[in-house]
Amino acid sequence: METNFWPPVIQSIEVACVSGIWVWIFGVFFGKVMAHKKFKGKVLVETMFLLPLVLPPTVVGFLLIIIFGRNSPIGQLIEWVCKQPVMFTWWAAVMASTVVAFPLMYQSSKAGFEEIDQDIENAARVDGASEFQLFFLVSLPLALRAIISGAILSFARALGEFGATIMFAGNIPGKTQTIPTAIYVAIDSGNMGLAWLWVTSIIIISFFMLIAVHFIQK
Repeated sequence: METNFWPPVIQSIEVACVSGIWVWIFGVFFGKVMAHKKFKGKVLVETMFLLPLVLPPTVVGFLLIIIFGRNSPIGQLIEWVCKQPVMFTWWAAVMASTVVAFPLMYQSSKAGFEEIDQDIENAARVDGASEFQLFFLVSLPLALRAIISGAILSFARALGEFGATIMFAGNIPGKTQTIPTAIYVAIDSGNMGLAWLWVTSIIIISFFMLIAVHFIQK
């Protein structure tokens, strides 16, 4: 049982970590861009960013198949470059987790950047700071608490992703099988002991992540 327990746990953490890096990059970037920008269609763009938060994960998985599947132009391009389709690979699990976790990172980082007094940023510009220096030396440190909270929440969301993952990446042991998909298979096969171990592990991880978010925001 112990041998079967660890692979999905390690797989889940690896997928969530890589997904978390992408989510952090895109979430912080778009959060900063959208924090004070006003343009026509902003509501539609933000709605698209937040859509995975309310869509059923199976719908997200279906859309990923349509966009990146073997019959799509993007999917065919990826297969031509990588010599294999992206579906049912480790990277497919990362992509699914990234899409569903992105809204949490985006919301948190955008809220953090919106709270920054623009007079502070304008003063840095007057003092000669470039936009690069302004972002890394002023804006990012001031919004860091919100960004860290978003990173933790999005990591937890990526760790628990099931619907989009099982549709787009499948449930291949040692390759794309994560804790949620492993729990599903364990219950389906009647292995309740192993299912309880995975359930307990993900509850403990998620619990301590939420505690960390609480103390960071406090």
